[in-house]
Amino acid sequence: MSSASPWRTTPRKYIVIGLLAVFFTFATMGFVNDIMNVGSQTTLRFAVTVVLSGLFAIAYAVTSVALRKRWWMGIILVFVLQFVVMGSVERWLPAVPQQKQMDPAQTHNRLAFDGVAIIITVSLGYTGFVFVFVGEGRRHIRVHTEKALLEAEMAAAREVQQVIVPEKGESFPGYVVESVYQPATQVGGDFFQLLPAGDDGLLVVVGDVAGKGLQAAMLVSMLVGSIRTAAEDSSDPVLMLQRLHVRLVGRSMGGFATAVAALISRDGRVTIANAGHLSPYLDGKEVELAGALPLGIADGGSFEAKHFELQPGSRLTFYSDGVVEDLSTSGELFGFDRARIISTRSAAAIAAAAVEFGQEDDITVVTIERLAIGDEPVSLANSAPPARA
Repeated sequence: MSSASPWRTTPRKYIVIGLLAVFFTFATMGFVNDIMNVGSQTTLRFAVTVVLSGLFAIAYAVTSVALRKRWWMGIILVFVLQFVVMGSVERWLPAVPQQKQMDPAQTHNRLAFDGVAIIITVSLGYTGFVFVFVGEGRRHIRVHTEKALLEAEMAAAREVQQVIVPEKGESFPGYVVESVYQPATQVGGDFFQLLPAGDDGLLVVVGDVAGKGLQAAMLVSMLVGSIRTAAEDSSDPVLMLQRLHVRLVGRSMGGFATAVAALISRDGRVTIANAGHLSPYLDGKEVELAGALPLGIADGGSFEAKHFELQPGSRLTFYSDGVVEDLSTSGELFGFDRARIISTRSAAAIAAAAVEFGQEDDITVVTIERLAIGDEPVSLANSAPPARA
């Protein structure tokens, strides 16, 4: 059940009309009371009784909705207040003395007035209730229809994401390549590509689009298409990021994306460039990369390459921020220290540890281990850890 207050989620027009309907419906108690007193009340006491009957009905309704599970406390409080106030009215505004009672004609007119007033107030109250019920019913249908459409769009966006995630089967000579994409509940903006480069090399691009939902999924689709197109001409990481930046500027509606691109040659030489993304880990140590603004920011577009060698047996691990930003049930952040410590594990083990800790966002893990000479290459792309219970 939603915890949102009905005062916040219900249009003010319906709240006002609903409370007026309550007022008119229960104001009839004042007219009924006058009939029971055979019209012997003074005009002032009669009017006060009618108004107070409607106002206390509103008080019962408001306190019951506001206190929710503790509604009975509000009922008791309003009842006590009503008992005190109505008792005070009895004392301060007594009925007409017996010797000054109205004649039969006046009594008849007064009771007829009470009867007509009851019909009018009940009609106004019921009309208000019907208006609110019909209006809220239509709004409920509209909200659920829009929700269903949004869920359908999210499902379509999720399918787009699944299609553009690299499939298992691509192998790269001299390397064990593992990748895991573990989506969260919402459609996120993680993306990665593992593409063959010249001379049996490997091009890795890992990134994250800011935001969630359909817009993020569409930007991911555009970026993945741009990566594949750009890789046909060049595998240079700096040039790759520059092309993605140009592609994103002016087309992201104020959004941006982080990304890291690495070209790994057959002999272990690595050229890597970063655009505001998490730096990868090399054998459990963070690779220090030059800082740069994310893709899509107008003042950005300048990237610097770093070169190093991946020795046989060494492991290079890429994360999305969904790993380090996981939250436990107690609100503890997974953090960079834990991410660094487990970076030497397999991609599936890293993702499983992050999910078990408390997944908040999409999780992407890519690990690349250089094999010793003579070992067979292995690719475990897009494997998935066990889902969180």
